[in-house]
Amino acid sequence: MKISASISGLKQSRWHEFGLRFVFGGLVTAIASLIAKEYGPGIGGLFLAFPAIFPASATLIEKHEREKKQRHGLHGTKRARALVADDSAGAALGGIGLASFAICTWLLMPDHSVVLVLLVSVAAWAGVSFLAWWIWKRL
Repeated sequence: MKISASISGLKQSRWHEFGLRFVFGGLVTAIASLIAKEYGPGIGGLFLAFPAIFPASATLIEKHEREKKQRHGLHGTKRARALVADDSAGAALGGIGLASFAICTWLLMPDHSVVLVLLVSVAAWAGVSFLAWWIWKRL
């Protein structure tokens, strides 16, 4: 599988759909901050790890693919589910990379500069995410 980027999906979305993603992500972040205020940053941080955009994105992917197939006289449910499953897998693999970012930050922050910690943590996130994707594709 070749990694590529395409902005054609932007043409399929309507402005209110982008607004939905923004509002949902903001609500999750606001709720996490309220939890952090009540129970401390350690617990609040766990809730910030919730993929705020993913649920809205998954429903939009499913909706757009189903509508596209229906325009051609097909049902489209199986294809839509497959695309959402692929997106879910990508989110999970990215989550593994995010865990490596958190571990690097946690281990390095007490003894090193913020810039160095950020650079190492981002490199770890990118490397682990790519490695997880590569292994997933090979299996």
